[in-house]
Amino acid sequence: MADDRRGSRRRGQGELEALVLSALREANGPATAGWVQQRLGGDLAYTTVITILTRLLAKGAVTRERAGRSFAWTPASDQAGLAAHKMRKVLDAESDREAVLASFITGLGPDDERLLRELLGQPRSEGED
Repeated sequence: MADDRRGSRRRGQGELEALVLSALREANGPATAGWVQQRLGGDLAYTTVITILTRLLAKGAVTRERAGRSFAWTPASDQAGLAAHKMRKVLDAESDREAVLASFITGLGPDDERLLRELLGQPRSEGED
């Protein structure tokens, strides 16, 4: 029998994290969990927003600073930086980095492979190791 709760579907953790990050990126500076909850329409419980923010903090996707008795949250990087961080975590978890990178490159389409080769041909920015 189908569940007939209207407008109430269960969202996955990744979807909720993306929504919270999106809301934080729209803020004009650090934002509280209450602000994020309101920005998302109030359909998430405050405790759920706190849980998501805490998970994002553990993943390095957000930072926080004390704001009175609670915290103000800020995205640690833009969308591209977050995707790059996820890719590095996956790579770091594998023992054969060369095989993973080779497999990744051979799976790229021609345009992405060309772009990667162009980027690799550029000198490194200052501060990169």
